Amino acid sequence: MGKIDIDGLVRPGGREIHRDVFTDQDIFQQEMKTVFRRTWVYVGHDSQVQNKGDFYTTTIGNQPVIMVRHTDDQIQVLLNRCPHKGVKLVEDTNGSTGKFFRCPYHAWSFKTDGSPLGIPFNKGYEETGFDTSCAKKGMCKVSNVQNYRGFIFARLSDEGESFEDFFTGSLSSIDNMIDRSPEGRLEVVGKPLRYMHKCNWKMLVDNQTDTCHPMIAHESSAGTIKRVWKSVQDETLSKPMVVELVLPFMSSYDDFEKMGIRTWDNGHGHTGVSGSIHSDYSDIDGYYGQMVDAYGKDRAESIMGETRHNTCYFPNMMVKGATQTLRLFIPIAANKTIVESWIFRLVGAPDTFLKRTAMYNRIINAPTSIVGHDDLEMYERAQEGLSVDANPWVNLQRHYREDELGGEQLHPGTSEAQMRNHYVNWARYMSTEDNS
Repeated sequence: MGKIDIDGLVRPGGREIHRDVFTDQDIFQQEMKTVFRRTWVYVGHDSQVQNKGDFYTTTIGNQPVIMVRHTDDQIQVLLNRCPHKGVKLVEDTNGSTGKFFRCPYHAWSFKTDGSPLGIPFNKGYEETGFDTSCAKKGMCKVSNVQNYRGFIFARLSDEGESFEDFFTGSLSSIDNMIDRSPEGRLEVVGKPLRYMHKCNWKMLVDNQTDTCHPMIAHESSAGTIKRVWKSVQDETLSKPMVVELVLPFMSSYDDFEKMGIRTWDNGHGHTGVSGSIHSDYSDIDGYYGQMVDAYGKDRAESIMGETRHNTCYFPNMMVKGATQTLRLFIPIAANKTIVESWIFRLVGAPDTFLKRTAMYNRIINAPTSIVGHDDLEMYERAQEGLSVDANPWVNLQRHYREDELGGEQLHPGTSEAQMRNHYVNWARYMSTEDNS
């Protein structure tokens, strides 16, 4: 792989993006070495590993890792590789390992912080220099791990911004999702909805803050529900939950424009500043009273009134606080992405909230969803269309202005500013060299 000309891929301000950003496998490999090493990437939630020895396996970029709760009750992130012959130690997605990991090849064992525990028949290593080898040190451990109110993030590289400097004010979206619990706690419920998309991972990130597509791409799904509901509703019918969840996708351009977009440094941003398509959800089973008792009237109303739509955390995570959902866009290749859609329980809140969250996830994000396949078809058409030897540029100039990025900024709701924010920072990280 030759040196990649990053300046030739992203035009100033992120106004246009070269198609190679989405189609070139060498660029994808460079992303794995830079973007996904030097940024703080979401690994999982601490409720997935509640007990000592509980583990969950995932990837950071293309690096397999294990999130595990150690005997001191702290959460560790380890590279999923035996230091002996390189065998992948843990194949299961989740489970409990007790107090140690054991390699299935030669039975080398390691404590749940990665430190060495035992080597069977270790006679034969004397005077070989083994004591100073990498293998003797045990499993490779990710040293930069942050537990933010239950959300576990890790940075593979020893170089890069601190956790606080990387996220700045964007953590307010995670705060709001957690604070919606009267007890200020979330729990992951079940396994994620997971399926493959034959497209580049950044297309999915772009779509999270694209507010000019819902009324078009989702007309066949949400539009049909809107027509059916209009034909049957009368004053005696309460709005079914499915209608309440899907109907807002048919909001007008003007409605989305008024909602606004906020961007922060380092590629983070969200739609829905002054409101969102989730603003009009009805009160559920005395929840308002619970929140007032927990936080006081003013604070409770402030939490509940903050109904942000999608918050994108650079590089590949989105949270939706109003529905307690989280989506990860896991890169597999330049043209392949696995999407995981997780749901959370608001601890202490009425069970109806979890029912609504699960229904939202199934309707919008499942492989068998009503709405999600509209987006999937657009991604895959785009991936195919970018191979056409014509105009090689993807245009992101809607509501562009030269001074729009830097610090916390507000934009019109149909702006493509957050997409530009993503690519300006993508280019910055792609241009760095990792010396760790």
